[in-house]
Amino acid sequence: MKFISEARSRARHVIGPILGAALIVYIAYHALQGERGLIAYWQLVHQVEQAKIVSADMNLAQQKIANRVALLSSASIDRDMLDERARYMLGYSQPGEIIILLDEGAAL
Repeated sequence: MKFISEARSRARHVIGPILGAALIVYIAYHALQGERGLIAYWQLVHQVEQAKIVSADMNLAQQKIANRVALLSSASIDRDMLDERARYMLGYSQPGEIIILLDEGAAL
């Protein structure tokens, strides 16, 4: 009997800190690993940075294309651009010219 009462007395003093430590571990784990934890936040920040880089690249490509389209607009046609596109599309060249072909993506 004395052993059981002694175990209960000690258990009362130990259960509180054990439950508190378990609660702290549970909260810390979910703060890091949870659906909205720190690791998920860091991954989201990385994805946003990658999206900003892609957006900047796409905006630059769009500006280059818009510039080329503006040079070929009917209101003010740039003769050099028109000559370049006509030669490229028709495959013509003048005697003595050196032709360097680039990828269509690299020309933008």
